[in-house]
Amino acid sequence: MQRARLFGLLIALVTAGLAAYLASKFVPSTKEVVKTSYETVKVLVAKQKIQIGETVKSSHLRWQEWPADAISPEFITNKNNPRALSSLSGSIARTPFLSGEPIKKDRMIKAGDGGVLAAILPSGMRALSVPIKDKNVAGGFILPNDRVDVIVTRRVQGSNGTQQVGETLLHNIRVLAVGKMIDQKGDDKTASGKTATLELDPKQVEIVSMANAMGEISLSLRSLADSGSQTSNGGGRGGTVKMLKFGIPSQAFGVN
Repeated sequence: MQRARLFGLLIALVTAGLAAYLASKFVPSTKEVVKTSYETVKVLVAKQKIQIGETVKSSHLRWQEWPADAISPEFITNKNNPRALSSLSGSIARTPFLSGEPIKKDRMIKAGDGGVLAAILPSGMRALSVPIKDKNVAGGFILPNDRVDVIVTRRVQGSNGTQQVGETLLHNIRVLAVGKMIDQKGDDKTASGKTATLELDPKQVEIVSMANAMGEISLSLRSLADSGSQTSNGGGRGGTVKMLKFGIPSQAFGVN
């Protein structure tokens, strides 16, 4: 009887061992690490922060591995331009780059192909400088790339004699430069200069040039929340604005 029990126990142990063996063969272990591989391509990126208008050196750039399926046609790769480090050295940045941001060739311009200001101007736009005073540019707090409204103040002859009136000529105009400053430097929150350079279309250039000959130009800083509004000409309905002179409303006539 005891021998039969031992024999049954032996069979049970063998069966359990066989089951464990089969389970280890056909059931994957939870500790198994699944290894995946993907193709990468070397992409040219900024090694450090690059400011707008800055002359780029090869030391400012580096190659970085990038997933092949995430490559944009505008990226510069070691396959389509293996000598990019040397060929782009001496170029001027048309826009700022963050550290690690892929370099795009259309955002660079080679020295000798035009000045910095010409490089950052969009197609079809013009740059026009107007004389300014600190009191006429929000106390010096207008910086390059801010958006402003352009106002002209002039004297007109009315029925009650000469009056000083003003008009908002243009809305939501981009400031390209203040003096020779075309980008904010560090934490500086003010800019000074005797001129402000504005980004205008050809028709706006004519309007501002005429207004500059007729009176004094002022710039009114716009809120960032309003900077997405469409650029427009004129001072609103009817091209006129209401001004207060000694507390009395007066009509300001526009430049047509």
